[in-house]
Amino acid sequence: MSTPSLSTLPIRRLSLRDLSACADLSQDRGWPREDHKWGLLLSAGRGYGIDDPAGDGLIAACVVTEYGPQERPGLGAIGMVLVAERHARKGLGRRLMQYVIEGAGTTPLTLHATPNGRPLYEQLGFKTTGRAEMVRGRFTPGGPLPEVTTRSANAEDLPAIIRLDNEVFGLDRTHMITRLPAFVDQLRVAEADGAITGYAGAWPNMETYVIGPLIARDTETAKALISSLAAGSDRPLRTDIDVRHEELLAWVKERGLEPIAFNAVMTHGIPELPGDWTRRFAPLTVAAG
Repeated sequence: MSTPSLSTLPIRRLSLRDLSACADLSQDRGWPREDHKWGLLLSAGRGYGIDDPAGDGLIAACVVTEYGPQERPGLGAIGMVLVAERHARKGLGRRLMQYVIEGAGTTPLTLHATPNGRPLYEQLGFKTTGRAEMVRGRFTPGGPLPEVTTRSANAEDLPAIIRLDNEVFGLDRTHMITRLPAFVDQLRVAEADGAITGYAGAWPNMETYVIGPLIARDTETAKALISSLAAGSDRPLRTDIDVRHEELLAWVKERGLEPIAFNAVMTHGIPELPGDWTRRFAPLTVAAG
């Protein structure tokens, strides 16, 4: 019996039942399994995958998380684009991306691209509109503390967090933010005069503690939120900071976080991301924008 051509293998919707297969695919490519993150993305977004005709799990996968009105999303964030090592460089990644682009129709798209993935995305019409720097390391407190009040978020804070997030992100992502309390280990808010001026989460990812999302009215507020989250964990921290936030990047490096990599922030169908970048310091995860 002949083996089906890779170009004819069907692309199907993924569900939470595919979580283990998605994590296996991550591991196959030398990434962490990231079961925790896959679970969030498959529940808040739409996963797509291609099954191995030999019955050996998935050979390609990605997730699209849409924001804005459900009937007419304003943005789709593409992440976790993976192809099994044994089928790399055979066009599967391109085919999966073309499927997602065609399915999006007029909905603008965004993604964070590694240097290796960027050429393919450029060929598919994505433009680089920004950059994010990944930093990682053990946070060492030092210097004067920002004069900003932070505390643990509670259930009553959620409506205010959602309003702030929608204002800064530029689109409604309630379906993602309402999942944060169950996803993150810590969710903290910054306050001034009784109003929430920023919020941030921290969640475990293998041996590190990822800080994201990080939204704050200014750099001092962002520093205070990072400091308060770092105090609640003995793990190394990791986050992806918009390179335009030069002061914050310099500050975290002074406190022990080291530069690891740069990712290109790319868009398709829009010249730049919506919202207020001056208050958007780090994404929840680069896979979801």
